[in-house]
Amino acid sequence: MKHTSHTPWKSAHKFISAAIATAMLAITPIQQAQACTGITLKSQDGAYIFARTQEWGTFDLKSRVTIIPRNFALQTTLEDGKKGVGWKTKYGVVGLDVVEKDYLIDGMNEKGLTVNLFYHEGFAQYPKYDASKAASSIPVLALAPYLLSNFQSIDEVRTAMSKLNVVGVHVEAIGGVPPVHLIVTDRNGKAVVIEFTNGVTKLHDAPLGVVTNGPNYDWHITNLLNYTNLDVPLPHRKVDDIRSLKFGAGARLFGLPGDLTSPSRFLRAAAYASTARQTENGSETMYEAFRILDNFNLTIGTAAAEGSGEVHQEGMRSSTIWTTAYDTKNLVLQYHTQHNRRVRQLDFKTVNFDAKEVVRIPLDRQQSQDIEHLIPVNTPQTTTAIAGGWSNGEVDQLAIDAANFAVSKDGSSAKLKRIVEVKKQVVKGTNYNITYELEDGSTWKALVHRNLSGEFSLTQSSKM
Repeated sequence: MKHTSHTPWKSAHKFISAAIATAMLAITPIQQAQACTGITLKSQDGAYIFARTQEWGTFDLKSRVTIIPRNFALQTTLEDGKKGVGWKTKYGVVGLDVVEKDYLIDGMNEKGLTVNLFYHEGFAQYPKYDASKAASSIPVLALAPYLLSNFQSIDEVRTAMSKLNVVGVHVEAIGGVPPVHLIVTDRNGKAVVIEFTNGVTKLHDAPLGVVTNGPNYDWHITNLLNYTNLDVPLPHRKVDDIRSLKFGAGARLFGLPGDLTSPSRFLRAAAYASTARQTENGSETMYEAFRILDNFNLTIGTAAAEGSGEVHQEGMRSSTIWTTAYDTKNLVLQYHTQHNRRVRQLDFKTVNFDAKEVVRIPLDRQQSQDIEHLIPVNTPQTTTAIAGGWSNGEVDQLAIDAANFAVSKDGSSAKLKRIVEVKKQVVKGTNYNITYELEDGSTWKALVHRNLSGEFSLTQSSKM
């Protein structure tokens, strides 16, 4: 995997104000529509998984995996130019940004706290900005990185939120303030939804760990009571009993709404999560989360996808841009994208959180589906690589992986643009003789070996 690092976060002014001024187009739809869905699952060994879809139907968000190190100074700037909340990061953070700007739309820190933003159009109304309280004020779009880099439990988040003045920021490019709410989950399974209602910041306990968009979270919970098999009459049911609610199976789910509205998706997400199969560990639970969220994928042009109706859809394959899953116990991020259903993984144990700068990794090294080509055992091998000899190879995912491995070792900062030619040789694994072009226009030739365990090694590489 080729890592790229830049330094636009040298100050929080760039981190926050650049994010607000330029990333808003990626989180504010042209039409009033919204469709992201989030769920929480628990494995038998105690791992809590938060997973979500990110819908956007207008253009590719060009998201990247972003790594924020510890001890990194950040400073927010408010709409009137005054300095807001400033801090030095206590915990390292991994998340996804949007439109290649310094803004996280979801993430998890090294203590297993996750924060995810969801659109909340028509319901989010932020507290009024008071200039005399600038030092304790924070733009809503800075709230996710602030919480992730400073706290590790829901109790700590509650205390912190009681001291913050969260304010909205008007963005000329969209003619308004982007409305969002957030769900925060810790490694013990506690979760809260943070909303801004009639100018008041409210924290709602979220025992199911399910979230979509509007209306407000407490409305969704009340509505949920109408669609469960209750063992006592509805008037006697308390919201505190929500954990004990059980959905039926098969025909007993008859009548569950199937449309794409936020209330209907909330109901289905709660039903599917509560009836998910038992899973042994975090890895298997992440698989189950992806399986469930596949039910919420949207096609291009779907009216429920944020930003649908715009014309910048060239190259897009889905309105579900990506789906992420965070293992809060084992500290692992997994995701797949609209371009490649192969699950990619980042284990926090491989991350250097003591780095001095922010690191970004493209979600897709190549915007193509990873396909495994099967060859029946009784098929003659004359059209494929012959042991000991070279043959022409396809530009498949393995060839792309081999080329990207060579790029990661060639010392160039440019990314792979395309593969010109591939030749293969079967020798205790596979040799790849690859000619490839980088985005800086240079052409390289490399010899890469992939052993029987799937590990790559670079035999030689030269610029042509």
